[in-house]
Formats: sequence, C-alpha cells, structure tokens
Amino acid sequence: MVVPQAPPAPPAPLPRTAVDAYLPAVPAEVAADVRRFYVARKDKTAWNKTSEAELLAVLNEAQKHGLDPKSYVPVLGKTRDLDRDARLTGAALLYAKTLALGRVDPSTVENLWELRRNSLDGATGLQNALNGTGVRAWLDSLAPSDLGYTNLSAGYLKYRDLAAKGGWPKFEPGAVIRPGDADPRLPALVARLVAEGDLADTLEVETYDPALVEAVQRFQVRHGLGGDGVIGGDTQSALAATAEDRARQIALNLERRRWLPRQLAPERIEVNTAAAIMVYWRDGAPYHASRVVVGTSRNQTPSLEKEFSSLVANPPWNVPAGIAAKEILPKGPGYLAAENMYVTDDGRVVQRPGPNAALGQVKFELQDSYAIYLHDTPSKPAFASPKRHRSHGCVRVENAVEFARLLLEPDPTALQQFDELQTSGETKRVQLSRSIPVRLLYWTTFVDGQGRVAFRPDVYGRDAKLAQALGIDVYLPGGTTVQDPTDVGP
Repeated sequence: MVVPQAPPAPPAPLPRTAVDAYLPAVPAEVAADVRRFYVARKDKTAWNKTSEAELLAVLNEAQKHGLDPKSYVPVLGKTRDLDRDARLTGAALLYAKTLALGRVDPSTVENLWELRRNSLDGATGLQNALNGTGVRAWLDSLAPSDLGYTNLSAGYLKYRDLAAKGGWPKFEPGAVIRPGDADPRLPALVARLVAEGDLADTLEVETYDPALVEAVQRFQVRHGLGGDGVIGGDTQSALAATAEDRARQIALNLERRRWLPRQLAPERIEVNTAAAIMVYWRDGAPYHASRVVVGTSRNQTPSLEKEFSSLVANPPWNVPAGIAAKEILPKGPGYLAAENMYVTDDGRVVQRPGPNAALGQVKFELQDSYAIYLHDTPSKPAFASPKRHRSHGCVRVENAVEFARLLLEPDPTALQQFDELQTSGETKRVQLSRSIPVRLLYWTTFVDGQGRVAFRPDVYGRDAKLAQALGIDVYLPGGTTVQDPTDVGP
C-alpha cells in the first residue's frame, strides 16, 4: 500500500518587523529583500546623512548605464526615521539589482538563450557597504566593467547629449540618391553626418559630390550596410533614426550586457549575431576578427556560451531531420547523388565530406542543446555581402581553415595532425590542448575597432521585444535576411 506523503511544510515566516508598515512605499520587486535587511538589523535604521547623500549622488548618475534616474531616486519628502530609511534601502537594492542582473529576466524576452545568470545577495551586500566599503564602491562594482560595456556607456551619453540639443534634421525617405545627383535632402544629410562624426565639417553642396559620398560610405560601414555610397532603401532606413532612437537602442544593448556573467576568459571567441562578425580574443585583447554567416530571422542563431576543445577535419554533415524533410528529400535521388548525400538505414540523410560539402573542411564542435556549431563552408561569396543572415542557425566562419590553424598554434603536434588531414581528406577529430569559451551574443549597437558607435538592424526583432518589456518607445530599423533556396547548409 502506498502511503500518501504529507506536503512539505512551508518555510517559517520571518518574524514581524516594524518595517512592515513601510514596505508599500518601497519597490515591490525588492520588498522581500528590504524586509530581510531590517530583520537582520532588528529594525535599526541604517542610513545617515553622509551615506544618504552618497546614494542619491550615485542614483542621479544612472544615465551612464542607460537608465532613468527618476526610476531609482526615492521620494523622501518629509519622511523620517524608519520610513525614510526603508525608502533609501529600497532604492539602493533596486538599483543594485538592475546593475547586477538587469531590469528584466532574459528568459522572459529571449526564446533562444543559454547563458548563466548572475546572482546577487543585495541585503548582505548593502549591509557590508554601509558598514565600511561604501555605497558608491559597492554599486559601482555590480555593473559590467569590460570595455564593451564602458565604451557603449560613453556612446549612450553622447547620443543623449545629441538628443538633448535637438538631434539632427529629419531625413525624409524618397528616391534613391546616387553620386552626382542633386536632391533637396542633401542639407539634412550633411547635418546628420556632421552630428555623428562621419563628416568633419559642414559642406555647402548642390550635388551629391565625392566628399559627401565618402562620408556616406563611412556611415554605411558603421551601420553594416556595405559601403557603395548609394543612398538606397536600407541606408535611408538607418538615416530615419533620430538621436533619441539611437540613445534608446544603446540603452537596450546595455541592458542585454548586464545579463551576462562578469568573468571573461582572456582567451575566447565572441560572435555578434546581429552584426555577423566574430572576434577571437587572446590574452584579454582582440587578436583576430572575421566575418561570419549566421541564422536567418526564421532560423535564428541562439545566444549562448559554451566551451569547445576539439574540431573535426573534413567533417560529414548529418542533416537535421527538418532540413532533410523540407529541403532535400523532396528534390529526389538525383539531387542527393549530385550533392554526395545518402540515406542511412534508419532514414537519416548524411552528406559525405569533401571540398563542396556543407561543413567545408573543418567543424568547431560545441556542446549545446541547440546543436549549434561553427564551421567552414563552400559558400564563400556570402562573406562579401553585408547581408549575412542566411544560415539555418549555425555559424559559418570566413577562412575557417586558417582560423583553425590559428587556434592550434599553441599545440604544434595537433597543428601538424590537422595539416596532414587537410592533405589526406580523412575525417578525424583533433583535440585542442585547452578549452576555449565561445559566446554567441546579439549586439545591435557596439563600439567598433575605430572607437565609433556602430549600429545594426534589429534583424531578429529581439530589441523590439526587449523595448516592449521595458516600456521604451523606439524606432528600430529591421533589416532583411537572405534565404537562398539552393543553400541548404546548417
């Protein structure tokens, strides 16, 4: 006979505390932490004039994090004693939570997210800060301190300042502008380019002349739009964004960066899936950069952090069932034969290795729940295009064989093995001498290698979803992705 188990007893409630009467005045998301803070203190007040002034000064600097100080500075008025104290504590804990964890939980706005979450014991941290380490020092320690965040923070302040000064004249959408054209929108274009630094000085122009073309090309490169100098639909879409829009887009990306673990490995691979670029870091500094091809808006590349420690030379491609059923098997046996594919006894489709195989000459293995990995590709021309969102979700690496050799440099034996396999065409796994973290992340704004704030279209719509969750009204150029029906690779 099965004896029913009694449900577990609920945790014992915290003892009643005098601060309970004032909890309605503190932010709801940290009320429990405020209560725990005062239970530990036996309802003794925590703040004095010095620490209060320090906290209010820090909260009024929230803009450097892309945040509105009004959301954090508490309403104090003529409050006294424990009421005032609780409001200060609530404000400090809410700001601490925002800096350490972000304003929203990424799992509520990101469907494809596989990264570790940060943790925060705000009540204990604040107690220690008030007891000696200092409120400012504690709060400053919670925000990301990497260059990606601090540089973008400076970019946010720049665009906030531009917006406060009126921004730039509106650029009206219309006909394509080509070099040599006369167009009434050119003065607005000049003002925009000067405001963002793509053009050094104001020009008096009657036609779209070479100096202005060069400035537009700089603007296009900074926005991931190639650089042909033709002011077509995509460029006009980027020009339609106001300074306020750009500041708010930067704020969204600062929020996304606050979600990430703070410890960064000195050697790592980072792929920006919004920009379709990859940076390999060695000894804590960028060492190698290249273009990549990532997933379309329909087959998005997820955000994740995983390690890899081996690569496969001359890999076969085990075609995912969905791709096989929808894009390969309907084309018949002739197509399979032409693409060097076969069907296994259990119905799987496999492509044999070879120079024209979908995975190219090398695959960088990751262990993740999405079956995502980095790999070579025979579709080399795609790397020259500014529109590189065209895969089924995996990351195709430009010059992948050379990149593999770069990673194997510290291990001459493994490098020699890899080179021999490239010559023989044999399929074999090559073990690295260490594990390298790989981070796939979605940044639609970032500071590039020249120190410029760069922007990318919100191809995956993730900025739009985050903006909605945060209640931010912002225009976000969406961009387009390419789906080549002849390209069935991962």
